[in-house]
Amino acid sequence: MANNRLNAYEYIMEFTDTYKKYKDAPTAIREAKCVEVQTRYWFQPMRKDDLLAGRFLIAEIGYCSEPLLGRSVSYFYDPQRIDALLQSDAYTDAQKQDIRDALEFWKGEETRRKTRSRFPEYMKQALPEDIYWEHSEVAFPLYRIVDAYMDYDKLMRLGLDGLKAEALRYRAKAEQEDGDVSLYEGMAMAVDTLSAVCLRYAEEARAAAQTFGGSPARREQRLKIAGALETVAHKAPSTFVEAMQLAWLYSLISGVLNYGRMDVYLGDFYVNDLDAGRITEEEALSYTQSLWRLMASRVTVFHSRVVIGGCGRRNEANADKFALLAIEASRTVIEIEPQLSLRFYKGQNPVLMDKALTCIGEGRTFPMLYNDDVNIPAVEKAFEVSREEAEDYMMFGCGEYVLNHRSIGSPNGIINLLKALEATLYNGRDMLYNKDMGLKLGGLEDFETFDELYAAYKKQLTYYIEILAQQEQLEYEMVAAAGPYLYMSMLFDDCMERGKALLNGGAKYLGGTLETYGNVNTANSLYAIKTVVYEQGLIDRATLLKAMKANFEGYEKERKLLLDAEKYGNDLPGVDGFSQEFHNWLCDTVRNQRERTSLHSYLIVIINNEANTVLGRFTGASPDGRLAREPMANGNNPYGGTDKNGVTAMLNSLVKLDVNHHAGAVQNMKFSKDLFNNHRDILESLLSTYFDNGGAQAMITVVSKDDLEQAMIHPEKYGHIMVRVGGFSARFVTLAPDVQREIASRTLY
Repeated sequence: MANNRLNAYEYIMEFTDTYKKYKDAPTAIREAKCVEVQTRYWFQPMRKDDLLAGRFLIAEIGYCSEPLLGRSVSYFYDPQRIDALLQSDAYTDAQKQDIRDALEFWKGEETRRKTRSRFPEYMKQALPEDIYWEHSEVAFPLYRIVDAYMDYDKLMRLGLDGLKAEALRYRAKAEQEDGDVSLYEGMAMAVDTLSAVCLRYAEEARAAAQTFGGSPARREQRLKIAGALETVAHKAPSTFVEAMQLAWLYSLISGVLNYGRMDVYLGDFYVNDLDAGRITEEEALSYTQSLWRLMASRVTVFHSRVVIGGCGRRNEANADKFALLAIEASRTVIEIEPQLSLRFYKGQNPVLMDKALTCIGEGRTFPMLYNDDVNIPAVEKAFEVSREEAEDYMMFGCGEYVLNHRSIGSPNGIINLLKALEATLYNGRDMLYNKDMGLKLGGLEDFETFDELYAAYKKQLTYYIEILAQQEQLEYEMVAAAGPYLYMSMLFDDCMERGKALLNGGAKYLGGTLETYGNVNTANSLYAIKTVVYEQGLIDRATLLKAMKANFEGYEKERKLLLDAEKYGNDLPGVDGFSQEFHNWLCDTVRNQRERTSLHSYLIVIINNEANTVLGRFTGASPDGRLAREPMANGNNPYGGTDKNGVTAMLNSLVKLDVNHHAGAVQNMKFSKDLFNNHRDILESLLSTYFDNGGAQAMITVVSKDDLEQAMIHPEKYGHIMVRVGGFSARFVTLAPDVQREIASRTLY
């Protein structure tokens, strides 16, 4: 592979020239040609300890589904990386000028910029900025197509030659019917490119085996992977290692960031190899650990989902054996990726849950737990699909649901519900930055009743929700026009059969999702206004506005009254009932947008990464007593420290929010080491009751309060501590100080 690997300058020039050469060609041909160039830079050499091939980087320019964490999609450039090249001494002045010229070209060709240029004026006004961690706005677009779970079973069954043969058969049919053949031609070219990647890595592995200074066993491992790569370059895999290697390289070249039901598509290979004596459990663990490390090196942050367990699996006993192997890999490879996710149901092999809890109890934060007995019926209703399709639901990213190789539902918009309330209370003004935002519907002092205020707030939210749904549809159109995503289209229902690309009528279900933040703080705030201001008259409307503008300085009495109002998370019928009503209205309003768009579904996802903290930085003091710029509650979880009635009450509140009309919600829980590990019977009883009562999901951090406090003081000593931030895990000491404080503030049970 090294014999034709490009350096950064060579790559930028060749990729740019290739794009220009094929700019007016069919998009499938252009994509295939550009990706071929990409492979000679993006695919990096194997490292000494790698048991599998496939190290990968996201380059300065290129074509990908989400190269820059929500900031770009399809054809992109990264100004920061390009600037680093320009500051480097590795290139001449003339080469640096070539890079600058390329950058100017890509400023006009970047898919994100092209998409934004198509925004109508009302959309630009509502969504003036793209980067939510740098600007104060109510809502933001995101740019990504990240949720495509591909049909790995098809890949394992056909292999690369089989995929190419299928594409050529459909090409011949299309030609006979005077149809468009370019999509199938691009697919065949794409297969050839991946075959070449396999063979180049095989050559590299054989060369390493000859020069390798390690043990004979390590040289043998290099030869083994070289043989596997030579096989899967054309043939369908027949061994565990071959299957794992092919799945990994295909995932990388396709740009997908999540890896599917790995126990299903690898389980049979694993057990067959065990039974035939081709591999031992120890060897299989070593290969799985190596794959886990490769996944971690990719640094996808919010993604890297590996799903195990659950209903609808083929050869469940075989799948279970790999699932146990996967849990052991997550227990022994101390990394924040992959995000191992265990689906479970009543009647599933209890050994899986037992091993999962042991792994979580050791501080790994994995696997995350998903209750099929709740989620399958919920997905069936929310997505309006069959039971069989719902059984193949998948979680990706921070926890959003899609249907395995059947549906697209990227969250391409986010909305700060609490900022929208701020806009409503202050008549369309941002009180922190003194600028207009949202609709001018009157301010708090203009609303004589709570119902008037609530109606205005709903109107404010609806305005943004409608625009975000339209933005998502527009983005799909622009991304589809940029390229067909050949590798994903080949392994996605029903692209081949329809002769259409993933986003251009090929995918069986093209849906959308909207990320919501500040759900709990908003419900608490509205309930505080309803009770403390309108019903009890303890604070008048003018005083409340003054108090929030002053960030409660000089209004400590008023703040205490707001803090003392009922808070979600304590199993209280008043505030929990209001939270339910608000949740249902929000879900229904978002879901109704499909009637105004061509999307099969449009659903909210109540997931949080660190955005509850980041968006909080741009949000003023709120009527629940929260101070300006402080974090908001994470997902549907209680605001830190406000759940005062114990863990049972907290869990009872969680299960009250209807799961049947959204696309996933994060439920973060933080338990002490003592409870989790020394009182396992109590812990298991607690979780069992929660799931029996309708709990859909649990993301669990096991840590001590003292360790978190000490880690903030002496980070150099606590690099090992892992926590669930929201929909992803992180080493606690790497997080921003305000994110650390928010996590520390969550109640520890």
